[in-house]
Amino acid sequence: MLELAVVAFTTFFITIGPVDVAFVFAALTASAPPAQRRLMAIRGTGIATLILLPFVFFGESALGWMGISLAALQTAGGILLFLIGVDMVFARNSGGVSATEEETQEARGRADISVFPLATPLLAGPGAMGAAILMMSRAGGERLEQLMVILALLAVLVLTLGCLLVANRIQKLLGATGAHVLARVFGVLLCALAVQFVFDGIAASDLVPGNGRTFEVSS
Repeated sequence: MLELAVVAFTTFFITIGPVDVAFVFAALTASAPPAQRRLMAIRGTGIATLILLPFVFFGESALGWMGISLAALQTAGGILLFLIGVDMVFARNSGGVSATEEETQEARGRADISVFPLATPLLAGPGAMGAAILMMSRAGGERLEQLMVILALLAVLVLTLGCLLVANRIQKLLGATGAHVLARVFGVLLCALAVQFVFDGIAASDLVPGNGRTFEVSS
């Protein structure tokens, strides 16, 4: 259970990216008054939470209604997270965990960025949505483990809000080089987690002998 909580927190932390989002937020709100920046940070985080929670509670069920198996979900989710991890390692903005260049340019002309691009796609992007469904599927039907996943998501969102509120300080402390170094380190870690998810999906499928047995992430 503790292992799942750590994996869930790490996955959400990387796919949401509190530090990366804080850098973008600081750049997009440089001319906004402090009170407005705080309001946008709170609103954006709240809206992102409302977007992600349905994926946590109903995402797996929705996939089940469409006939998508748990093994397929694990494999596809792992591939998605792997691609996001590769983009992070090479500092590319594909839209998985960050806004694309076109979205960023559009946001520069907005007075209020709390909904777009802060809430989505910066916070509640495809990577975070996929991670929410994937981590709940790993929890299975265990209520306590599902609770741990939900708490991990909420903890990352609270941490993200804190980073947004001090975004200017983080930007000055780390600088662009420091942020890229952190992103690359987290990208490598995300790639490793993604490959493990793919292994679990293949092991749970009928593609290889001994199906039904999943590989466990070592503690």
